[in-house]
Amino acid sequence: MDKNSSNIMALAPNTSNKRETVCIFGTGDFGRALGHKMIQSGYPVVFGSRSTQISSLIPKGAEVLSHTEAAQKAAIIIIAIQRQHYNFLMPLTEILHGKVLVDVSNNLKINEHPESNAEYLAQLVPGAKVVKAFNTVSAWALQSGTLDASRQVFVCGDDMEAKQMVMNIVRALGLTPLDQGSLLAAQEIENYPLRLFPMWKFPVLLSFGLASFFFFYCLIRNVIYPYVYENKDFSFFIAISIPNRICPILALILLALVYLPGVLAAIIQLYRGTKYHRFPDWLDKWMLCRKQLGLVALAFASLHVLYTLVIPIRYFVRWRTSSQIISQVLNNKTEPLDTTNAWLSDSYVALGILGFFLFVLLGITSLPSVSNNVNWREFRFVQSKLGYLTLILCTAHTLVYGGKRFLSPSSYRWYLPNAYMLSLIIPCMVLIVKFVLIFPCLDKPLTRIRQGWERNPQYSE
Repeated sequence: MDKNSSNIMALAPNTSNKRETVCIFGTGDFGRALGHKMIQSGYPVVFGSRSTQISSLIPKGAEVLSHTEAAQKAAIIIIAIQRQHYNFLMPLTEILHGKVLVDVSNNLKINEHPESNAEYLAQLVPGAKVVKAFNTVSAWALQSGTLDASRQVFVCGDDMEAKQMVMNIVRALGLTPLDQGSLLAAQEIENYPLRLFPMWKFPVLLSFGLASFFFFYCLIRNVIYPYVYENKDFSFFIAISIPNRICPILALILLALVYLPGVLAAIIQLYRGTKYHRFPDWLDKWMLCRKQLGLVALAFASLHVLYTLVIPIRYFVRWRTSSQIISQVLNNKTEPLDTTNAWLSDSYVALGILGFFLFVLLGITSLPSVSNNVNWREFRFVQSKLGYLTLILCTAHTLVYGGKRFLSPSSYRWYLPNAYMLSLIIPCMVLIVKFVLIFPCLDKPLTRIRQGWERNPQYSE
C-alpha cells in the first residue's frame, strides 16, 4: 500500500518549482548526454548501473546507485540500454509497478522485430507505464544544445498522464514534443531514424535516369557523330560541354514536373466533379515529393550557372576565339555587328538571369525557417504564382536559345533533334494546359469544386 501510494504521489503534477527526480538506466553515451542535459535543466538525476563506482564520465551532480535503489528514488525511469539487455528488468517488476518507463532505444534495421522495443518492454514489465520518446534525438544533438539538429521528439504511449509527464520533460530540455498517439505508433517512431531520405528517393532516381539518358543522347550527337562523319575528336566535350547541356535540361524538366501533378489533379477533379475522391496513389506520392523535385532542379540550375561561368577560360573557347580573330585579320575583313543576334543573345542571358533569381527565391521560401514565417497566402503566392513565372522564364530562355535552330536541318544528326528541344516538351505542355485551365469556363467550376461543391453529390439533403 505504501509503495503504490508513493508511486501515485510521484505521478501527480508537480506544483512546486522543484523538478521531480529522474532515473536513467544506462551510462552509455546517450544516457550520459541526456543526464547532463537534464541536470542543466534543473532535474535531479540518478543513474542506475551495475557498477555504483563514480566515473569521471558521469555528469557532475548526478548520483550513481544500483538499479534497485535508483528505481526506488524516481517515478520516471529512462531506459537508455539496448533491447537485448531488457531481461535484467524482470526481477525489478514489483519495484517498477506503476512507474513511467521511457524507452529510447532504436534498432539496426527497419522492422527488425515483430513488435516494437517499447511494446516488448511493456510485455516484460506489465505493471509499468511505458512511453516511447527521445529515440530521434542523438547524444551529439543533446551535447550541442539541440541547436544544430532536429528539435522534434516523437512521443507515444497508452497512459495519457505518463505521456504528459514525459512531454513536460521534453519541453524543459528545450525540445518540441510531438504526440503520436498510443504505443502502437512506437514501431513507426523506431523506424523513422533508420529511413534514408525517404522523400528524396523518387527525385534522385528520376534525376539519375534522366541524366543517364541525356548523357548518352548528347554523347551520340556531339561526340560520336562528328567522329564518324567528320573525323573530329570532340571527346573532351564530356568534361564541360555535355554536362553544361544536361544540367539546364534536367533543371527545366524537373521544374516542370513540380507543377505537372497540380495540373493533373485539377483535370481529375474537373472530370470527377468532386474533391472528395482520393487521387491515385502514384499522384499522391508525386505531389508529396514536389519540394524535393524542386530542390534537385535548383541544384542542376546552379551547376549550369557555374559551368557557364568557366566557359571563357576553357582552352577550346580561347582557341576558337583566337582562330576567328586571326582569320579576320588574314582576310582583312571584319564581321559587322548583327543587332538581331545581339538582341537574341542579350534576351537569352537576361531571361536566364531572371529565371535563376526566381528559382533561388523558390528554394529559399521552401526552407522551414522561412516558410514558417509566412502565412499560407504568401507561401502559395511564391510557390504557385512566382513558380509558374519561373517556369515561363526558364522555358523562354531555352526557346530564345534555340532560335531558328528548330527549323535547321543541320540540327538533326542521325534524325535526332537537339537535346534542348526534348527538354521543352513537358514544360510547354504544362504551361499550355495551365493556360487553358485559367479560362473562366474551367476556373470557376474548379474553384467551386475545391470549395466543396459536387456535380453529382452522393447524398442529397
